This record gives sequence, structure tokens and C-alpha cells, in this order.
Amino acid sequence: MVTPVQGGLAVTRDVFRALMGSHPSGVAVVTTADAQDTPYGFTCTALCSLSLAPPQLLVCAADSGSTLPVLAARGAFIVNLLHSAGRRAAEAFAGPAAERFSTVPWRPAPVTGLPVLPQDAHAIAECRVTKLIPTDDHTIVIGEVLHTETHAPATDAAPLLYGMRRYATWPV
Repeated sequence: MVTPVQGGLAVTRDVFRALMGSHPSGVAVVTTADAQDTPYGFTCTALCSLSLAPPQLLVCAADSGSTLPVLAARGAFIVNLLHSAGRRAAEAFAGPAAERFSTVPWRPAPVTGLPVLPQDAHAIAECRVTKLIPTDDHTIVIGEVLHTETHAPATDAAPLLYGMRRYATWPV
């Protein structure tokens, strides 16, 4: 039997952001494209594996962003897992939408044709959307992994991490 929790202090947006920001996460750029093949994308630290059979992962996308409606309409997306030299991509895709793809080299992925960031990502996963789960201000996007690639960066760069309001890596 579960006992309901009573009372407590309200957790504000800033307090919750500080809590989650104190826990480092890997950094990815999620990309997709509209029907005219105009690319869209956003920096993401809310990403995890979901199942092995079938291979699925989930990402959380802000409802206020420009990428989520395009991703939902296209029904597919790419997860670009960034290495430490990919910080420029992380920063570009966290900024204004108009500048994202003009500052970072990209190419079409082999299965979906969606944008891959080969100079900034150490691995990618091409995904087909299987479910969208709306929450309060984000949508959980579940994707079946259709194809993966691992890219060797020019240097032996470690995965890019973000936490405590800064980027970091662990030694390789």
C-alpha cells in the first residue's frame, strides 16, 4: 500500500533546474527536417535508452521549440551523440534557430536522409518515431532505432558532458 505524501514546499522551476543541472548528462543534438528538407534541431541532455528488443530510445523535446512539430510531422529523427570537440554544435543548437545549421557541417544520413553532424558527433542513431507522450511543457519522443553509426573524431575525444552549467569530459 502506498501512503500519499502530504504537504511539503513547492518546488519552483529554478529550484528544479538547479537540482537537475547538478547531475551531468551526455550531450546530443537531435535533428530532423521538414517536407522541403529544411533542417531543424536542438541540443538535448534528456535522452536515454528504452529497450533492446526492439532497440528504442527516448528524448524529451520542449513544446515551445520549433523542432518538435517538424519531428512529429516527419516521423523520424537523428540523435547525434557529441564528443568533446562538438561543443560548438551543442552551443549552436541551444541558440537561435536561424543560425544552427549555418555554423556546423552536416550531411544526409544513409537511411532517413536527415541531418548528421559528422565532425561533432562520435555516434548517431537514426530513429523512427513510435510514440509521442505530451507532458506539461515537454513531449517525450520514443523512437525505434533503424540504423547506427560510430564516427572516430579527428582526436580521441571523449563524449561531451554537461552539468553544473558547464561542459566537461572525462579523460580518455
